[in-house]
Amino acid sequence: MSKSWQRSHSLTPERRLDVLNLLNRTESSLGREAIDEGRRRIVVHGWRAEHWLSYHDDQLEKYAMATGTKKAMVEMCGGDIDEDLLQNLLEYHEVLEWWTRGSQIPVHSQCQVIRTLQLMQVGLPVATTPVPAGATLRNYEPGRDEDSWLEQNNAAFFHHPEQGAWLRSDLDERTSEPWFDPSGFLLLEIDGRLAASCWTKVHELHPDRFGEIYIISVHPDFQGRSLGRVMVTQGLDVLRKKGVTTAQLFVDQSNQGAVALYESLGFKVIRDDRMLHFQRS
Repeated sequence: MSKSWQRSHSLTPERRLDVLNLLNRTESSLGREAIDEGRRRIVVHGWRAEHWLSYHDDQLEKYAMATGTKKAMVEMCGGDIDEDLLQNLLEYHEVLEWWTRGSQIPVHSQCQVIRTLQLMQVGLPVATTPVPAGATLRNYEPGRDEDSWLEQNNAAFFHHPEQGAWLRSDLDERTSEPWFDPSGFLLLEIDGRLAASCWTKVHELHPDRFGEIYIISVHPDFQGRSLGRVMVTQGLDVLRKKGVTTAQLFVDQSNQGAVALYESLGFKVIRDDRMLHFQRS
């Protein structure tokens, strides 16, 4: 293994601060997130993961995290690819899936792009689609709606690699975060059932204070009724009422129906994030 990278499954308090400082500096420099929210949460809470650190003159210069064993999911601070780190990782993992936010594709015999997430953005306000007659739109209530929301969301994302298998612990972790605000978490009920939801988030600490459609989903039993448009526009209206002027969301490029919906509302693609697949030679 190259001496320029150090591998650890836990971070000392000092190294944890080094990583958080690097993430903050990178975000300030790039004007965007340095690493996925879930991976940042692992660092913040000091949870175990496969941490990779590269120091120069006692200063942390690069950081990456890998999760999983035989097939590892990898992301590097800043969304880059590091060839030296790649070779190190392939000594431990037969297969890698690496998220990158740049256009850089390494020269590697077993590299291929297997997924693309598009970051889309729109200026507010956006015209609001009214709630259908007989439906009820209300805010999520902690202590009441956990189980019904998990059932609705997991059913909607049954085939989705990240969103389709949420546990109660996943939901509890996020609703315990300082940014969580139930007034931005909308639920739509039809005939006594939870039909759709739109969870929004305001990035209060970002210089631009933008909003995000964090999770939007429609239960399969209620699809085909344009409820996605209803929930997106209602969520954007919640953000507008909080003084937000710009909203963003992520969508799989392959989800043509969702992409078409967002484009019809004025969203534009501002970034592509690619998942690169590597196989040990």
